[in-house]
Amino acid sequence: LASSSEQVAQMQDELTALQPQLKQTMVEVEELMKVIDKEKKEVVEPKAAIVAVDESAAQKKAEAAKAIKDECEADLAEAMPILNEALAALDTIKEADINYIKKLGNPPATIKLVMEAVCVILDVKPAKSKDESGKPIADYWKPSIVIMSDKNFVQNLKSFDKDNINPKLINTIRDKYLTNESFTPENAKKASSAAEGLCKWVHAMSKYDKVAKVVAPKKAMLAEAEGEYELVMKGLRGKQAELKGLMDKLQKMEDELNANKDKKDKLQAEVDLCGQKLERAEKLIGGLGGEKTRWTETAESLRKAYVNLTGDMVVAAGVIAYLGAFTADYRDKIVDSFLA
Repeated sequence: LASSSEQVAQMQDELTALQPQLKQTMVEVEELMKVIDKEKKEVVEPKAAIVAVDESAAQKKAEAAKAIKDECEADLAEAMPILNEALAALDTIKEADINYIKKLGNPPATIKLVMEAVCVILDVKPAKSKDESGKPIADYWKPSIVIMSDKNFVQNLKSFDKDNINPKLINTIRDKYLTNESFTPENAKKASSAAEGLCKWVHAMSKYDKVAKVVAPKKAMLAEAEGEYELVMKGLRGKQAELKGLMDKLQKMEDELNANKDKKDKLQAEVDLCGQKLERAEKLIGGLGGEKTRWTETAESLRKAYVNLTGDMVVAAGVIAYLGAFTADYRDKIVDSFLA
């Protein structure tokens, strides 16, 4: 009982110490919840709404740019197969084919026509010459030999700036050469495989230019749309970074709140457990309270008996050794005399 009383006093002290901590933690949790709620409503949510609007605007800009890009690619898709076929035809032209054409003193009219068209589109000026009647004419054969003598002749055609062909030159090609029934890849093939490839290339440049003229304004629109999109995205990225900073700060506060909630729950559990132990101990002490007096008296009696234990043993030994033969009354008198 004494030990239980000490434990009860200790638990009461412990409970008294825990109560202020629990109250303080609860206050901190409530204050932090208010701060977080205020931060969400006044800072984070308005910023998130702004970012959402900007993201929507950026998405619309991106969709507009993609639509223009898809349209450009669709238009170019019509010309690309023709262009790729022409480039593939150029790949079939061998150096020997070019050398063969260059060595022709009087080339077939078809070859001269094809090379003349190539010179026109490359903006190579003709040489001044005269026909049999002495009339001045534009002679493209001599400059044709010059450009074919360049070891990079075929590569120059492949890398030709097809997106920026001089309108005057391409109009000349269309008016003078593409309307000529003799200016066809099939007809050129009869004269030379190299002439066929060059004829295909000229036809491809004309077709690609038509598409490029349609695509060019769309490309400008695409560049403008992409510029607007990038401008929106630049502002959006700044706001997204700012929102992320706020979200990180809010997350840190929520982590702190969760830690305080855990602390509160732990303290509450300790208070509840301590209260339960205290209640049980008090019930135990209360239930055994009636026995305390009796146990105290018994303990006092045993204490006195312990003091008289040596004398009692001597008297008992004397009775056993000397008084066995006498009557009870006589033994009592003798024992009383021992104790007197």
